[in-house]
Parts: sequence; C-alpha cells; structure tokens
Amino acid sequence: MKFVSRTEVNKGWSGDRKYCAAAEDGSRFFLRVAPPEKAERTRRAFEFQRRVAALGIPVSLPLEISDGPDGSVSALYTWIDGSDAEEAVPALPAEVQRRLGQEAGRLLRRIHSLPAPEDAPDWEERFNRKMDRKIESYLACPIKVPGAECFIDYMEAHRALLRGRPQCFQHGDYHIGNMMLRDGEIVIIDFDRYDFGDPWEEFNRIVFCAEASRPFASGMVDGYFGGSVPPEFWELLALYVSSNALSSLPWAIPFGEGEVHKFTAQLLEIMDWYDHMRSVVPSWYGA
Repeated sequence: MKFVSRTEVNKGWSGDRKYCAAAEDGSRFFLRVAPPEKAERTRRAFEFQRRVAALGIPVSLPLEISDGPDGSVSALYTWIDGSDAEEAVPALPAEVQRRLGQEAGRLLRRIHSLPAPEDAPDWEERFNRKMDRKIESYLACPIKVPGAECFIDYMEAHRALLRGRPQCFQHGDYHIGNMMLRDGEIVIIDFDRYDFGDPWEEFNRIVFCAEASRPFASGMVDGYFGGSVPPEFWELLALYVSSNALSSLPWAIPFGEGEVHKFTAQLLEIMDWYDHMRSVVPSWYGA
C-alpha cells in the first residue's frame, strides 16, 4: 500500500518504529516496523492478533505484513480513532468506569479461550524460575524500597499455588494503558508482548488499572469472573503482583531517575493496598 505521509507514534517500550500512515484517499493506518531480531515474533503477534479479531474482540485489525530489504518486518493494522483509555476513563462517572472495566474483563476471558501449545513448558517450573530471577535481581539492585521484603516473603511462602495451573494464550501486557476508548467502548491494542501461561497471571498489570481508576480495576475482575470471584484467585493474584512489583525497580533503573521514582512510588502503593502482604484482597477492590 502506498502512503503519502507517516507520523511517528512515540508511545510504548517495544523499540519498534510506529507510525500513523495516511493513504492517498485520506484513510489512516497503524504501521509497526520491527527490527530483524524481532521479525519472527512480529509475524507471530500479527497472526495471533488476527485470531483474536476472529473471536469478535474489538482490536486494531491486522491487514498485511511484509519483509524489508534490511530484514525488518512491517505490519499494517487498521487505525483506531479514539482516546487513550488511561486518560479518558478516569474522567468518566464512576459507574461508567466500572462498566468499562467489566467489559475489559469479559474481553480478556474471551482472549483466554485461545489455547496454549500442547508442548508449553510446565507452568510451575517456568514461573518458579522467573520468580528466582526476579528475587535475585531485586537483591542485587542498588536501590531498595523499605518493606519490599514482604513481596519476597509472600512469594516464597506461596510457590505451591503454581502447581497444576492451566495455560492459555495471553495478551502479555493487558491493562488500561493498552486500551482505547472508541465511541464509548473498549478497544484492545498492542499484542507485541503476547505469551502463554496461567490466565490469572494476566492480571499482574491490573496495578496500572487500579492506579488510574479503582472502579475500572474492580469491574475488570468482576467482568472476568461474572461477578463470582474464586478466593484462590486473590491468593494467586497477590503472588503475581508481588513478582511483577519486585522486578519493576531493577527494570526502571536504565530508563532514568523519573522511572525509578515512578516505580518506587508504585511499590509503596502496592504495599499499602495489600497491607504489606497481610491481606490478599487489595484495598482498591470494591471501590
């Protein structure tokens, strides 16, 4: 397809070049250009997004994918005309925020209907190794947050929760920052970090939803479970949130003081939500 203009989209951490590309007739598209080392993963993400779209889930529709002469891969998608949900949702009435969260939860449940490969690694072994790396990374980090050891203590005491967990396709970065609001409805974007694993692990980024809108975060949990949340979900969510929170500070250091400050504040807020991991149901739930 021939484009008359490309406007760079400076958002996200993927390292891909992203553009709003305009055609001669004025129609706009989302163009993602991935470097050679990400070529195969970009092709797979494109195909999985096609499968998600086939479920009737509102996403940016995959249109075409092509190889560049330098080994890069260009993936073309429909352009979403709308607002960033992270900015738009908190300005809405609380009941609307909750309704949109419920819809995000229902959409996630449908995404999780896509199965993981039959040869997917055992989840308990895989996630235990991941937790080991994250604990080691935090302990070696030159910056510490007072009280953050509560996350390590919870992780060590609840490893058995991982045993026998099912696996499915995961969006990989499912939170309000990867959603758009179009005509008052949620649209899911950015499948770049897709993965396979425990469906409940997908909620580890609900922290970002709760920071933006507690009613949205609460609605997302209720929408996913149809209003009947199993108690074991909260225990596992606390484990996954602990693991993700613990690794956020070492991750932030290369990106500068601003990101370090942001994730330090987030760690403290998570500790407050969970009363230093003495409660498995976060205080934002039900808001």
